Amino acid sequence: MDIQENIVNKVAQSGLITIDLAEYAPIEDDILVYDIKDNLFHGLILKEKDFRDFVKQHDWSQYQDKHIAITCSTDAIVPTWAYMILANKFSPFAKTINFGTKEEVVRNLFSDAIQSIDYTVYVDQRIVVKGCGDIYVPESAFVSFTHKLSEVAKSIMYGEPCSTVPVFKRKN
Repeated sequence: MDIQENIVNKVAQSGLITIDLAEYAPIEDDILVYDIKDNLFHGLILKEKDFRDFVKQHDWSQYQDKHIAITCSTDAIVPTWAYMILANKFSPFAKTINFGTKEEVVRNLFSDAIQSIDYTVYVDQRIVVKGCGDIYVPESAFVSFTHKLSEVAKSIMYGEPCSTVPVFKRKN
């Protein structure tokens, strides 16, 4: 007598939808940090004439299709108009312009991507939000995504389909 066992993939039959937020990650090479400290006299003072000369001569086209993080890594007082001039010069070339660190730009780009998701496809669905991966996903992305998803999903879990942590379950 031949006994054959059928192997059943319960994860595949569960109806779970796995979402990897890393798919919404910006390309790291597309994010450039512009540190205005390089325009400061002795690293402390912004001289308007020197700054305006730099702005006129600088090749702004090198920032084409990049996400720009404008920052100042020194403890200098930089007038707001200097940041405004930089934003204006980056504007014809850059995809986005932010004030802050590279990490803050990554968070902003994730936030924008999460806001643009069509959540109607997740109405009454059981969702697993993938946890670990090779691409960094900031906690803020998980928080924003969960906030939006909990408005429509039947349930939300974190981890992998074979090992999840329950996050949310809609009561009927």
